[in-house]
Amino acid sequence: MLAAYCPIPVRRGSSAGRAGREARKYSLEDWQETISDALAERGRVVSRRAYADWSMFDEDRRMLTRHHVELIEIPQRMGATRKNAADIKMAVDAVELAFERDYVTTFVICTGDSDFTPLVHKLRELNKKVIGVGVKASTSELLPPACDEFLFYENLEGVEIRATAERKTARRSAPPPEKPADVDSLAQLISATLGGLQRSMGGPILASSLKRALLRKDPTFSEADYGFRGFGELVTHLAGQGVIALAEGPARGDPEVEFPEEGGGDKEAFDVLVAVVRDAQKKGGRPYLSGLKNQVRKRQPDFSEKKFGYGGFLQFCKAAATKGLIDLTWDDSVGDYRVSAA
Repeated sequence: MLAAYCPIPVRRGSSAGRAGREARKYSLEDWQETISDALAERGRVVSRRAYADWSMFDEDRRMLTRHHVELIEIPQRMGATRKNAADIKMAVDAVELAFERDYVTTFVICTGDSDFTPLVHKLRELNKKVIGVGVKASTSELLPPACDEFLFYENLEGVEIRATAERKTARRSAPPPEKPADVDSLAQLISATLGGLQRSMGGPILASSLKRALLRKDPTFSEADYGFRGFGELVTHLAGQGVIALAEGPARGDPEVEFPEEGGGDKEAFDVLVAVVRDAQKKGGRPYLSGLKNQVRKRQPDFSEKKFGYGGFLQFCKAAATKGLIDLTWDDSVGDYRVSAA
């Protein structure tokens, strides 16, 4: 079960600076509905709270009430904005709920403010999962890595940026659009993570376990950044590319993930390794392992053993030796392996 918290002054207040400017590109109603849909896919939300001086947000107050959000009043003093009052109240409420409601397993913090990083750490110490939600341009670099998962609002399904005069005047100085995510780097990330899971778990790896491991590595990871509608579609695509192989799992829609028996492109990499070793032998005896990776990269510039799930180049070479492609012999005199083609 989930509990969601949103400090409205951080998102909407006139003194919120860059965070407020970025947030005002979106209507609060769209914000609430979009996040509600995203959270509904992750579990049942049993508590929704928003913090503000609601006398300043009359329309928003009525809208949030219709959506069953509990409004926590943070009165502002005359001539001053008590942003920290909302932050502190929200942190106290979250920790209190963590102690009093064991069935609440996940907390959702709708902010990109790094001031909430200690709260995230404390909730995780209490064995609670923490999901952050924020606008990419105004989210601190410190907060997403602290969370179990971080959702950038712009990437959620159905989000459209509201055109404003402020955006039009700032268009000339706006940064260039981000480049599309690199699917090749995704394949390398998936392979490295799958290899690590196989070494540490020793049993079948389910797609759901792989997704959780990816989020532990990078809480901002989302298959949508690569153009996939779901993680199942992503792993199906990589299976079609020969990067991984899928087998029927214990539950429908959660297949077992493994490396192809004949390798997902690693056969070509092994062939390049053998060719490099043979050329080195022709020039002057058995080469040493150190420096061999650079020679492989001269022939195959995009080579990386992690693309095939190996933890390092030595492990890659040991795999080649196990397959009978090369021989590795330890040389005590230089403290390195000598390599020869089998």
